[in-house]
Amino acid sequence: MRLTTKGRFAVTAMIDLALRQNNGPVTLAAISQRQQISLSYLEQLFGKLRRHELVESTRGPGGGYTLARKAAEITVADIIVSVDEPIDATQCGGKENCMGEAGRCMTHELWASLNQRMVEFLDSVTLQKLVDDQLAKGIQIEDKPVVRRAISTTPVVKPIRVTAPNSVFALGNVGNAFAKS
Repeated sequence: MRLTTKGRFAVTAMIDLALRQNNGPVTLAAISQRQQISLSYLEQLFGKLRRHELVESTRGPGGGYTLARKAAEITVADIIVSVDEPIDATQCGGKENCMGEAGRCMTHELWASLNQRMVEFLDSVTLQKLVDDQLAKGIQIEDKPVVRRAISTTPVVKPIRVTAPNSVFALGNVGNAFAKS
């Protein structure tokens, strides 16, 4: 079995979310920045995670994502399967037609057994365990989300009010006013 970036990134993003959700909803932009994962890719992954009811979204200012269930109730297998990542080491995708019309290959049972063990292992690892592992390693979590606002250090200067005509037609009307006087 080869775990692709889709499954790897989904698990990484879910760990990041679980670590920080106590401060309120977590934005995908913040996860993207911390984990160096494309924002558009995260949007695709979180759409799938939301459809599988692993995360919930909050719209508007201060919005973002939170876990839909407790981290202890979400397994790595749940995350990987929700983003359409197949957990399959067989050549035939479990269809037992590895050799076409001839049926299964000689190693089909070996790979099918490996699939079962992988699913059992990934199903035994919870998101909470992965979060606890990160906390044990000493990961630092900011108290409040970093909000970057465009605040200028230069004073605001009011624009100069222009009383000149703003179009050719208005300019013509001004000329007519002078001609009449």
